[in-house]
Amino acid sequence: MTGLGTPGGLSADFASLGKQDRYKILCGLVIPRPIAWVTTIGEAGQVNAAPFSFFNVFSEDPPLVVLGLQTRGPGVLKDTTGNVRRTGEFVVNMVSESLAEAMNECAGDYSSDVSEIHVAGLSLTPSHVVQPPAIAEAPAALECRRTMMINMGVERDLLVGEVLWARAAPGVMDPVRYHARLEEYRPLARLFGSGYARLREPF
Repeated sequence: MTGLGTPGGLSADFASLGKQDRYKILCGLVIPRPIAWVTTIGEAGQVNAAPFSFFNVFSEDPPLVVLGLQTRGPGVLKDTTGNVRRTGEFVVNMVSESLAEAMNECAGDYSSDVSEIHVAGLSLTPSHVVQPPAIAEAPAALECRRTMMINMGVERDLLVGEVLWARAAPGVMDPVRYHARLEEYRPLARLFGSGYARLREPF
């Protein structure tokens, strides 16, 4: 068995690395990561959907999620970033194994007037307390309101959102005891490069 005390492993000073190398190290080591498939409302009323793997739950009191949002380049916002800045509302749709292809389709670089929902052949269902709808095929969804957005650089925003409402498809979670059923949920996780992971043998 090897560990950090074994010579010959990686030792990298992040101050001396370019952003692409830092990205590869972080995304290769911090795995698996949950995927937030975020729906927002565009300026023309279209529903945008984009997946993010820089995502996790932050706390239950208050109930918060965090997402790392990017720009298309200096001064050019991605749809999700611009929509959340403008409306303050978004829905985090969770991704199951069966939705991998559709989710990946939504990661394409489309113009702002194009709804990824239609491109991926998905449908929508109204939310309870926010304007953006949820993806009807998703196994679960968290309706969220922006708590704060912190600009961390030219190409990065940290979004903190309060979860206002949670929904899960029949069988995914016990509606009384609130226990998730992995055999029904089958969540998909992000790895590195173009890789994803399934949860098969939890212990």
